[in-house]
Amino acid sequence: MSATRSIIIAAALGTLAAGVATVFVLTRVPSDDPARNGEANPSQTSANAGDEVAVIAPPSFDVVRVDPRGTAVIAGRGEPGATVSVLVDGNSIAELEVDERGEWVLIVDDPLPAGSVELGLLMQTPSGQEIRSEQIVVVSIPESRAETPLVVLGRPGEASRVLQGPFEGLETGPLSLETVDYDEAGGVIFAGRAEPGSRVRVLANGATIGDTAVGADGRWTVRAGETLAPGIYDLQVDMISPDGRVAAVIVLPFERVAPEALDLGGDSIIVQPGNSLWRIARRIYGEGIQYTVIYSANADQIRDPDVIYPGQVFRTPPQGDGEIEE
Repeated sequence: MSATRSIIIAAALGTLAAGVATVFVLTRVPSDDPARNGEANPSQTSANAGDEVAVIAPPSFDVVRVDPRGTAVIAGRGEPGATVSVLVDGNSIAELEVDERGEWVLIVDDPLPAGSVELGLLMQTPSGQEIRSEQIVVVSIPESRAETPLVVLGRPGEASRVLQGPFEGLETGPLSLETVDYDEAGGVIFAGRAEPGSRVRVLANGATIGDTAVGADGRWTVRAGETLAPGIYDLQVDMISPDGRVAAVIVLPFERVAPEALDLGGDSIIVQPGNSLWRIARRIYGEGIQYTVIYSANADQIRDPDVIYPGQVFRTPPQGDGEIEE
């Protein structure tokens, strides 16, 4: 599992029994994404044409829908006339021409494999330039192929977005907490949904650590930096209506891992709201009973396998590396 995938794939929530967990994968790009509205960003490439400089946006995902069998519909955007390669774990499965509207669509008839795969994009312009998308989509398909696959969209330094899945975080009415991530500096990123026009406030042990307006698309993101010291907290997420009234509240335990202790490379996962060891194991190993592998590998962090916290980072070794001794 790549470092990127380990950041996006998540697992586990405190005080939930070992049968209530999940892993995520995202799919729809926010409407304010630079690649969607033509704004330049650091990854964009400049091409000289005489005295003019054309700014070419990287290719982007717009829709990723995967059914339990592994067949999929994938659509996105790119430079008109360019060719976009859709990559699965770095290998191209299709090359598509971007139409005059800057759009492309792929129907995947050959099912994606069970387990977790990473989707990426590589675009080649008519002039021969190659531009890779910063976005990564992780798709997690259960071995049984009996559940809706998890689809999560991520980009370095930004909150992951659950685009599809059997479980989508914690909800109270219109308010939800979908993902907990860490940025490259070790800061915590909380993200979810709420009513457009409202505000979302995040508190840890009663102290406000972030406040933000909800976007027109119903999404919100709060970053907590150095002000949130490492430790276990009672996390509270409030949705505040335009008249100042607290309209919905989510309360849950949360553990903030110290930046120097973060190891998101290799086979690692970030525990997400609503997960348990059982579900994490079922996603990664195909069987919930294999939760003992994760428990044994992270015994220094897990005092009770039924109590794990969003924000914790667990190592997920290959099966057979972490059996619990009798």
